[in-house]
Amino acid sequence: MMNTAGIVMRLAWRNLWRNYRRTIIMLMAISIGAWAMIFMIAMLRGMVGDMIRDGINALPGVVQVHHPDYRDDPSVENLITMPSGEIESVFKEAQIQYFSPRVRVPAIVTSERASRGVTLVGVDPAKESLIQAVGSNIGEGRNLESVDDSGVVIGHRLANKLETSVGKRIVLMSQDRNNEVVDRGYRVIGLFTAKLPAQEEMFVFSGRTVVQKMLGIGDAVSEVAVSGPDYKLVEPLVQEVRQIFNGSEEVLSWQELDEYLSAMMGIIDGFVFVWIVVIFLALSFGLVNTLVMAIFERVREIGLMLALGMRPASILSQIIVESVFLLLIGLAIGNVLAYVTMLMLPAGIDISDLADGMELMGASDVLHPTINVKDIIIVNTFVLFLGVLASLSPAWKASRYEPVEAITKV
Repeated sequence: MMNTAGIVMRLAWRNLWRNYRRTIIMLMAISIGAWAMIFMIAMLRGMVGDMIRDGINALPGVVQVHHPDYRDDPSVENLITMPSGEIESVFKEAQIQYFSPRVRVPAIVTSERASRGVTLVGVDPAKESLIQAVGSNIGEGRNLESVDDSGVVIGHRLANKLETSVGKRIVLMSQDRNNEVVDRGYRVIGLFTAKLPAQEEMFVFSGRTVVQKMLGIGDAVSEVAVSGPDYKLVEPLVQEVRQIFNGSEEVLSWQELDEYLSAMMGIIDGFVFVWIVVIFLALSFGLVNTLVMAIFERVREIGLMLALGMRPASILSQIIVESVFLLLIGLAIGNVLAYVTMLMLPAGIDISDLADGMELMGASDVLHPTINVKDIIIVNTFVLFLGVLASLSPAWKASRYEPVEAITKV
């Protein structure tokens, strides 16, 4: 049995290289197809991953805590108070990396020349920089230094819209708890840049204590942003935060806060499957054609082996083993090509020419392909399985030849 298997494998390997040009062409097709599958999936994963990370940074935080009515009415009437006690130690015991209480209310910003609707965010700069929030990447001027910093940091795009710059004063207007309009003058101390241009027009940052005094809300905050080690492992984090707040506030993961990003994670798996099927259909025609031609050239040889006593099952096995060799070598080359391609793109792919269209999808202008080991395993397994399946037809046909007819066939 072992001897027969060894003979079949040796014959399959030798037959593979009898017409080396055809074999090389087929290997090129398989390897390029495997590379295309893995690389395209890596780009899709990278795009969605960037969108999720940018979305979390725009929220920011993997988990957020709000008043139950805040999302329907983000006003100063729907605020929360932090749990009493040593909150720092409580969050640390819960193995939460960072948390940041902030005030976040709709406002109108006015300069000497224009006014815009914005979101005023009162922050603790030290905590915001830890969770890499929007506004932490200062391109001009300086960042906020403390919760008592009375300056404001705005985006470059908003500064252009308002025709203002660092050092100039602007006025921010909002509403207090008594439904009275309150306003305060601020000096622009810094301009931030963001991956998503829309964020540069949306947010205005100031010290949290200063904003609380302006709105007359004491120590109350609009939300608490929480960051964990991995945005994919969010459910345990949600449960821990709910326990800290005793279930009195609304605790939501980023998936619930941004359903679009959550849906993209599900859709991407469908894209992966469709892409694998499309590429494989193209590969399968080449694979079957190669095997059919190889069998056609060796009809008399196959007939002779059958006449000498080789069983049809051995002929079937030989053809299938040939296809397995082809697939394994082609997939190995394709995997190496994909890995090398990833190494050549450490800084990502610049797609700034498509920036406007990508911005509508919530993606940045630099795409970072991401290789997922699970995707590589799926691609290789899928192609190998379907490739063997595609080779069954020509292999079965070869094993059904009548020895006399095959030997005498011209």
